[in-house]
Amino acid sequence: MSPVASALPMDKSKNLTNEDILKAAKANDVKFVRLQFIDIYGIVKNLAIPVEQLEKALNNEAMLDGSSIKGFQRIERSDLYFYPDKSTFRVLPWRPDEGRVARLVCDIYDPDGKPFQGCPRNNLKRVLAQVEKELSYTMNVGPECEFFLFNKDENGNPAIDPSDVACYFDVEPLDIGQPVRREIIYALEKMGFEIEASHHEVAIGQHEIDFKYEDALTAADNIATFRWVTKAVAAKHGMHATFMPKPIFGQNGSGMHCNQSLCKDGKNIFFDSGTPDKLSKEMKWYIGGLLKHIRGICAITNPLVNSYKRLVPGYEAPVYIAWSPGNRSALCRVPDKRGSSTRVELRSPDPTSNPYLAVACMLLAGIDGIKNKIEPPAPVNRNIYHLNPAEKAQLKVDSLPGSLEEALRELEKSQIAKLALGDHIYEQFLSLKWAEWDEYRIQVSTWEEAKYLRIF
Repeated sequence: MSPVASALPMDKSKNLTNEDILKAAKANDVKFVRLQFIDIYGIVKNLAIPVEQLEKALNNEAMLDGSSIKGFQRIERSDLYFYPDKSTFRVLPWRPDEGRVARLVCDIYDPDGKPFQGCPRNNLKRVLAQVEKELSYTMNVGPECEFFLFNKDENGNPAIDPSDVACYFDVEPLDIGQPVRREIIYALEKMGFEIEASHHEVAIGQHEIDFKYEDALTAADNIATFRWVTKAVAAKHGMHATFMPKPIFGQNGSGMHCNQSLCKDGKNIFFDSGTPDKLSKEMKWYIGGLLKHIRGICAITNPLVNSYKRLVPGYEAPVYIAWSPGNRSALCRVPDKRGSSTRVELRSPDPTSNPYLAVACMLLAGIDGIKNKIEPPAPVNRNIYHLNPAEKAQLKVDSLPGSLEEALRELEKSQIAKLALGDHIYEQFLSLKWAEWDEYRIQVSTWEEAKYLRIF
C-alpha cells in the first residue's frame, strides 16, 4: 500500500477535509501539487503549485486562464477557477522519493461559483446527476485500454518502431515491454487502482492493462490518469507510449472496450434470473439505445482522423452495428458472466476519446433506449465480417461511419449527443474537429506521392 493510501481514508463516502489533505501532504514529504484537469480533446492538463500554496488551492482560490485552452473561454472572459476533488489526492509514484509530487483532479468553475459548462468533468457529473434524479440509476464502467510501446529515434523523438515483435499473450524474451508494463501496474496500484489483468496484445509492440470497474465518474478519472501514468513510466524507460488508434498499417489497432452496467438500490438492473438468457428488458433496451445512437456519438468515442483507420474489417475492430452474446465481431457484446457481473461491452471506442464525454454519450444513448423501450434487432451469432451485403441487409446490420467527416455529420444530427455534451461542449467540439478534418483533407500524403507522382 502506498504512503498516501495509508495516510488517507479510501472510503469515497467519507468527506475529506482540507486538514486531511494537508496532513497527508506533510506525511508524504510532498513539495509540489499538480492541479489536474482535462480539456475538450481529452488531454490531461495541470497547474503545478508548491505545497505552501496547497491550502489556498483547497479553498478554490487557484486560477486558470481559460482563453489559453482550446474550446474553453474567449480572451475577453477568461478567468476560471480550480475546484479540487479532495478524494483524488494521490502521490505520483514515479517521481523522486524526496520532494515528492502529488496530484488533485479538479473541476473548473466560473468566477461566480458555478460549474464551468466547458469542463468535461463537470458535464459528466451533470449527466450522472440527471439520470440518478430521474431514474435512480447509477452507472458502472470497466474500460479495457490498449496502447503501443515504441522505441525513440536517435534524437529522442517518438518513432514508429515497436519495442518487440511479440503477439497475443506472449512472454519474455519476446515481450520486451513486460518490465515497463509491470512498472506501470505498480504505479497504478500505488495510486489506488485495482488491476485485474495485463498482457501483450495481438499487434507487435501492443499491450493491454485492465483495471476493475468503478462508478462512471471514477472510471473516467481513472482512464485519464492511466494514460498519463503509462506515458510517464514509458518515458522513464526511454520508450514512447501511444494510444493512437492505428499507428501501424497492417496491424491491429488499439481500442478501449467499455463494459457498462446500471444499478438501482445497489442491484445490477441488467440481470434478470427469470429470463432464459438472464438478461433484463432494461438491458435489452439499453443495448437498443446504444445501437440506435452509436453513429451519432461515434465522433466522441472515436474522435481522430486516425480512429477510422482502425474501424475497418479484418483487424478485430467492430465495424458493424449489431449485438450478440459472446460474438466478438459484433459492436455490442454481452460477456458470459451473470449476476452482479452482467454487463454490455461496447467495443468501438478507442483510447484517444475524452473519457468524460464518451461516458456521458454512451449513458444517455442507453438511457434513451430504456425510456423509449427501444428493442434491439435479433442478436447476430455469426462472424459478421464474413457476411455479404445481402445477408447484412437481411439482418439489418448497418455500419459505423467510415471517416471523421462522416462521423461529424452524424454528430451534427444527434440530439442525444447534444443533450449529453451540453451546448458549449457540443458546439466547441464540432468547431475544433471540423477544423482538424479540414487540416487533414488538404494534406498531400506519402501514399499519394508513391501512387501518383511517377504515373501522372
